[in-house]
Amino acid sequence: MAGRTAAEWWALLPAGIRQEADGYVLQDAVLRAVRVVFKAGRARGMGLGDAQLVVGERYDHQGDAIARTPDSPLDLESLSAYAAGLPGRIVAIEAVWDGDTVHDWFVILLALTTDPAGEHALATIHWGAAVRYLGEERPASPSHPAAAAALRAGGALAARLSVPFHFASPDEPDDEAPRLRP
Repeated sequence: MAGRTAAEWWALLPAGIRQEADGYVLQDAVLRAVRVVFKAGRARGMGLGDAQLVVGERYDHQGDAIARTPDSPLDLESLSAYAAGLPGRIVAIEAVWDGDTVHDWFVILLALTTDPAGEHALATIHWGAAVRYLGEERPASPSHPAAAAALRAGGALAARLSVPFHFASPDEPDDEAPRLRP
């Protein structure tokens, strides 16, 4: 961080930029907040990593005041309703890893279709959402709760739809794991 803490970087930003960034944080718009902080701080030597850390600290500071993005529903009825509205014929359900600097690793449940061919996101499963979904029934393996939630929810949906379920790397986050190609 070029020798500065996130709090020091924050203090160097003009009041208007701080207000705009906090506005985005309160809306749970992390990328917009990072963009504003980075754009304004770049001339002072702030890097993108510095901006991400500054915004992360603003998230910690704002806490419960943030209007969090709601969790994707993982219950079978909701996932089935999403799937029923997709164009094309569903040929598989797939879970894939993704990640970012704010949410760390998370899993995306996808429906793969033909006629027309495509992949459609049904749910994004972050750590906290997965823990809430699994409750006391969280298994010991896989170790990441998002993977366990994806296995349970995706497997149940695939069984209901009578299609294969694919998760190439349930035991370890890997955003380059082999994808299913129906």
